[in-house]
Amino acid sequence: MHYGEWGFWGMHVFWWLFWIAVIVLMFAPFTPVSRRRRRETPLELLQRRYAAGEISTEEYEERKAKLTE
Repeated sequence: MHYGEWGFWGMHVFWWLFWIAVIVLMFAPFTPVSRRRRRETPLELLQRRYAAGEISTEEYEERKAKLTE
């Protein structure tokens, strides 16, 4: 009796995949926050660039006005 093509090996593969999935799902909540960090909004990006001195006050005010229209 062959019990289909996979037989014993089919269940063996299934259980390996099942336990790998369980382990991955157990450790998923513990991934570093930096990987799950949300993207900056355009206004936050503009504020960060202004704070870092990458753009002038005039350029900051002009771009901020365009973003908040």
